[in-house]
Amino acid sequence: MKRYLVFALVGPFVGGFLLLLTTTYQSGYWAEAHLGEVGKLFAVFFKTLQYSYLFGLLPSLMIGAIDDILLHVRRVGPVLRMLLIGVFAFILAAITYGSRGSDSGAVQFILYGLVGFVPSALSSWLVHHYVDEPQPATAVS
Repeated sequence: MKRYLVFALVGPFVGGFLLLLTTTYQSGYWAEAHLGEVGKLFAVFFKTLQYSYLFGLLPSLMIGAIDDILLHVRRVGPVLRMLLIGVFAFILAAITYGSRGSDSGAVQFILYGLVGFVPSALSSWLVHHYVDEPQPATAVS
């Protein structure tokens, strides 16, 4: 249960922030940015945080479920599990968001893919380090 809680708390928070950064970069907002613009960015982020959790909770829990499934595969170690989860979330986010708008290309695909990769890999890493993972059962002889 703690695994899903970590994914539910970290995923929408980090993913929402990265999605906001990506969309502001794609719109050309950062062409002439100064310190006041960064303050506006954080104000918008905290005002829209509820929507990040509303729309990001279910995908984060789904990625957490895949992480839980990969935990029980013996041949998949923690580092490989983090990379697999990150790549899977990268592909899903890039397909979901990357083909939007008039300027679709490699930069847009990679930026929107990182919106999925970073929070899922970070959540998987946090789960590995701070949540007790079940040990494999041993046979009693």
